[in-house]
This record gives sequence, C-alpha cells and structure tokens, in this order.
Amino acid sequence: MQSITMGLWVVVLLVTLAFIFDFINGFHDAANSIATVVSTGVLKPHQAVAFAAVFNVVALFVFQLSVATTIGKGTIDPAIVDHQVIFGALVGAISWNLITWYFGIPSSSSHALIGGLVGAALAKSGSGSLVWSGILKTVAFIIISPLLGFLLGSIMMVAVSWLFFHSTPVKVDRWFRRLQLMSAAMYSLGHGGNDAQKTMGIIWMLLIATGYTAANAPMPVWVIVMCYVAMGLGTLFGGWRIVKTMGQKITKLKPVGGFCAETGGAITLFLATALGIPVSTTHTITGAIVGVGSATRMRNVRWGIAGNIVWAWILTIPASALISAAAWWLGSKIL
Repeated sequence: MQSITMGLWVVVLLVTLAFIFDFINGFHDAANSIATVVSTGVLKPHQAVAFAAVFNVVALFVFQLSVATTIGKGTIDPAIVDHQVIFGALVGAISWNLITWYFGIPSSSSHALIGGLVGAALAKSGSGSLVWSGILKTVAFIIISPLLGFLLGSIMMVAVSWLFFHSTPVKVDRWFRRLQLMSAAMYSLGHGGNDAQKTMGIIWMLLIATGYTAANAPMPVWVIVMCYVAMGLGTLFGGWRIVKTMGQKITKLKPVGGFCAETGGAITLFLATALGIPVSTTHTITGAIVGVGSATRMRNVRWGIAGNIVWAWILTIPASALISAAAWWLGSKIL
C-alpha cells in the first residue's frame, strides 16, 4: 500500500466532498424510499421524508459493513488509490447524480460511484488497476436486483390478491395503509444500510491511502456515524423531481401495491447488503413497482417510461466514468 504525505487540508476537503456525495445520494435516492408511500397517499411528502430519514440512520445499528468493504477493497486496486483518484471518483459520481436529478431520471447513485472509481483508476493506471471480480459482481446485480425486485413484488401482489379475494376494497385499503408504514420502514432501512456504506468505503480508502489509518485497522466510528447521518439528511431534503416518475409515471399504485413493492424491494436490499454487494436501490424498487403493476395487468405498466429508466441504468457507469477520468486529470493538476 502506498503511503502519501500530504496536507491535512486536502484530506479534510476530500472527506467533506465524500459527505456531500452521501448527502446527494440520500437527496437523489429519497424517491426510492418515499415515492410509493407518497403516491398511495399513506403519508404526506414531508412526513414521508422524515420517516425515511429516521430509518436510513437506524440502519447504523442493523447491518454489518460488508458493502463498505467491497467498495473500499473490492473495486479497484487499493495500491493505486491516492487523493487524486478519490477526487476524480467523487466528482464523477456527484456530477452524474446532479445531471440525472435535474432531468428527473431515477439513475443509480451506487453505480455512479462505481463508475467514478473505475474511470479515475483507468485514467491513472489502466485496466490492470481494476478488481474485476468485485466489478462484475456489481454489474451482474444491475440485472439481478430489478429482476429479483420484479419477481418478489409480483409474487407478493398475486399472493395478497388471493388472500384478500373475499375482502371488500375498503377493508383492504384500510389494512394496507397501516401495513405500508411497516414496508416503507423496511425499505428505508435497507436503503440506508446499503447506500451509506458506499461512502464509508470511499473515505476508508482515502484514510488508508494517505496514512491516516492502517489497512488492517477497523473503520473509524466517526466515519460510520457521519455517513449514516449525511445520508439521512439528504433523504430529509428529498429529490422531488424523481418522486413523480417513481410513484406514478411507471404505474398507478394503491396501498396494497405499495406494500408489495416496498416489501419485495426491501428483501432484495437486505439480501444484497448481507452479501456485501453495492446494489442499486433505484433498480430494485423500479423492478418491484413494475412487478406489482404487471401482476394485475401488463398494460398497467407504462413500458416506455420503464424503458427510458433502463437506458439511464446502462449509461450510468460509462458516463460517470468518463466524467471522473476528466476530473482525475484536473485533480492531478491542482491537488
């Protein structure tokens, strides 16, 4: 592992930039946690973001740091990491998040960060600096996570339809307005547990590369706490441009559908986090929403909107990688 002697101010600057990414991650991806519960009318928008933010932070006490380890040591060769690589990765990820937020596109903050790391590493050291096993595992879940969300969401919707076949719509609606609070909490818990750890991994990389912590030392507690808090604050402010796309444009949701989508998505996130896979919460909930819509009737899903979202998924890693490569070059001149 290379040791880099550098000013504390640069480390502070980059850690601050990482927290800004974490905040934007929560801000950008707030729609994933709240869109279904807002669109079904179970919670008002300001209630939903506060509810989701609390459970984003509560994830601190639930999950192991498996995803942070994958980001910190399983994406690019730790030996090539320096302050310029971290700068390039963060600028690439933040820039793509802001671009997609502006246009209301529910892209993946997770894959923007992966693309940022890949682009900066390629610009510095070429393809030999990539840890292909970790990258391929992440890329595979671009397909697996929405499919699993789709499968679980649709299965739950069919099962619930059978279980409540003889119940009146009013009774079903009343029950699932309550149950959706539980499913929204579970999804927000999974969202915080998976996404906040990505920023932890980046800061951990930086601290090890600059000699502020040993490679075999545990992650500093202040990094863990601050990442969860920054994520929760970002969610609290909410990315409203994306909520409408996720909550209504893909398919119309009722509380029962919202419950099934959130529960299917939450199970997927819990599984991925346990396996240490930095999965996209955007992909997961989109797949679950499409699964719920198609379980009732295929034409209930606006496939054109879903197709546009998939294109954003495909472009996220290469686009953020390209921006981060340019940012790495800039960082090599000014840092």
